[in-house]
Order: sequence, then structure tokens, then C-alpha cells
Amino acid sequence: MSSMCRVAMQTLWPAFLMAIVAEGAFFSLFDVSDLMALVSEHPWPPLAGYTIGFFFFWLWISLGALLSYYLVNVPNDRQPF
Repeated sequence: MSSMCRVAMQTLWPAFLMAIVAEGAFFSLFDVSDLMALVSEHPWPPLAGYTIGFFFFWLWISLGALLSYYLVNVPNDRQPF
């Protein structure tokens, strides 16, 4: 298995699980119909709001996980001492 595929699995799968938790917590506090009314004039089905919210959470959590992975594995070329 290539290292790029391994990095993708190590960052995307935990981010997917945390996006599920984040979406559940967020949409238990806020009604998706009210949020969609604030954003758009056109009525969207609630499922579209949940889908957009899930992918938004997955994207941001994936970027955070990828940044953490990079910072842990970046070579330490410059040592001050």
C-alpha cells in the first residue's frame, strides 16, 4: 500500500467519525430549516442541509487531522541547540 493512501486512511477515517459526532451535536442544537432559510431564498429540503453540514464538518476536521499528521511527521531539520 502506498504511503499516500495510508495517510489518506489515517486522516479521513477518524475525521469521518468525528464529523458524524459534530453533525449530531450541531444539529441537535440548531434546526436545519432555520439555517437554510438564513442562507438561501429558495427552499431546500432538510436532507440537503444535513448533507452540506456533514461535508463541511468532514472537510474541516480532515484538514485539522492532516495538519496534525504533517506536524508530527515533518523532519526536524533545524534544531536550535
